[in-house]
Amino acid sequence: MKRFNSIKKNDEFRRIYKNGKSYANKYIVMYIYENEGQTNRIGISVSKKVGNSVVRHRLTRLIREVFRLNEDYLKKGYDIIVIVRNNSKDLDYKKMESAYLHLCKLHNILN
Repeated sequence: MKRFNSIKKNDEFRRIYKNGKSYANKYIVMYIYENEGQTNRIGISVSKKVGNSVVRHRLTRLIREVFRLNEDYLKKGYDIIVIVRNNSKDLDYKKMESAYLHLCKLHNILN
């Protein structure tokens, strides 16, 4: 299985929050910041207010899968942070993908 390219360090998250551009919809908030690399990286944040660990991990896996399957449609060289909002705990894959692609379109990173 291919290694997943993710953002893990707190200072990287803070740099993207401070310097990046954000858009939001009903289900998620997305921060975008250009990196120097040739690949996209993703960081996912799900607060404890959203639900217990089972719910939070399910949403994390859902976002990661949406990112993985739509990675070919995105421009390269971006750090992406996705923050899951509270009212998205009951979403299925199609609605989450729709919300994700909507924000990608607003950020103008779709090919």
